[in-house]
Amino acid sequence: MKKFFICFLLLFSFNSFASDPPAGKATGVFLAFGVGPRLPVGDFSNSSELGYGIGVEISYTDNEFLPVFLFASIGFEQYPGAQRFYQETAYSNLSTNTIPLNVGIRYYFSPLLEQIVLLIPLVEVSASFTYYQVLHEFKIDTGLNNFKTETIKYGITAGAGISMFLMEIIAAYHHVQNNQFVSFDLRVRIPLFVNF
Repeated sequence: MKKFFICFLLLFSFNSFASDPPAGKATGVFLAFGVGPRLPVGDFSNSSELGYGIGVEISYTDNEFLPVFLFASIGFEQYPGAQRFYQETAYSNLSTNTIPLNVGIRYYFSPLLEQIVLLIPLVEVSASFTYYQVLHEFKIDTGLNNFKTETIKYGITAGAGISMFLMEIIAAYHHVQNNQFVSFDLRVRIPLFVNF
């Protein structure tokens, strides 16, 4: 857990040590907070039900990259066990907690609407590094001992959504071995640093 806390601190301290951008270069650093449901698919859906996730993201762009943003995010996700899984197995409880760390790029297309409200379609892709902690609890009459497992898995994520710049709605597919899921997030984005 300490490793992830250190990664989190490093992620958000990069801006403190950045030098001033060259004259004539526009740059922006943005902070976003997101929350939403997580829907297990594939093998993961056999043992787990709808979960939830929260996350924090920092993103960067400048006038040489626009409309591309580079981003890094860290979050927390939780998945309860599926009732049918309990009925068919010796399990009384199966709980999965994850801490995902993602690094990727996001591309903003031309706005669909500009008059009443700004609507901008976007796509994103990222690499993920995820810590998994799974609690295994068994029915009393089975005689099995409860235990926890901890693993680290790598994966990729691809998503699409709509941005109103300060608020975004994004759906994404996360491919991690034996733990695939679809996420739906509502994100609120605030500028940390903007230089024109």
